[in-house]
Amino acid sequence: LFIIKMAAANAELRVVLPGDTIPVPPVPESGQAPPLRLGPGLRQVATDKDAVIVATKCGVLHEQKPASLWVDTNQKRAIAVLGEQVIGFVVGVGEVHSVDIGTSLPAHLSSLSFEGATKRNKPRLKIGDAVYARLSIANKDMQPEIVCVDGSGRSNGLGQLSGGYIFNCSLGLCRKLLRPECRILKLLGERIAFEMAVGMNGRVWVSATTPKHTLQVAQGILASEHMTESEQEKLVATLIGSGRE
Repeated sequence: LFIIKMAAANAELRVVLPGDTIPVPPVPESGQAPPLRLGPGLRQVATDKDAVIVATKCGVLHEQKPASLWVDTNQKRAIAVLGEQVIGFVVGVGEVHSVDIGTSLPAHLSSLSFEGATKRNKPRLKIGDAVYARLSIANKDMQPEIVCVDGSGRSNGLGQLSGGYIFNCSLGLCRKLLRPECRILKLLGERIAFEMAVGMNGRVWVSATTPKHTLQVAQGILASEHMTESEQEKLVATLIGSGRE
């Protein structure tokens, strides 16, 4: 287990390799341990004495209190994970559509897996259409299934994506974009009004008022992946300027 000290942020980043054991988060003073949630790159393995957490990928270990752990990697290969949101392209239509989400097998999407969909009233998807969906079945021994509703049956931003621009990026950048404190999105949002959908299969959809603004947002996001906050500010100023458009 390696530890990298970041002087500027006064924080420590723990870099793990496959096979490294991760300490279990301590039990709070209340005495009741919260349920442990393991994200990508980690697996819980039972031993003779107790269960331990083992890293399965190389990357930076992140922890979110009270008891959430995951490894932030920079891989580009998409792996279906239950509950994650993905962007896919329709490659086959019918009562059950086939959708390419970047995994080894296309995902199934029922024509009734939309908010308010019935046999008479349902979206008419065509081959090539883009959809933003949630993985409802993600098992290595089964074909993945996606739905365009959340757990309560509402669309909540899921569904067909119209217009805009879709580009590919690393999964590490996707996770950065989903963080509330993502600096590049705040900088871009101060200058351009845009919509965005982030798929945890390495695809991002952006849509602004004009094609020029849409491409500027996409270029800014892609170029910012390995930049510091000050470098991101200079990047946005160069791409767009200082005023809101």
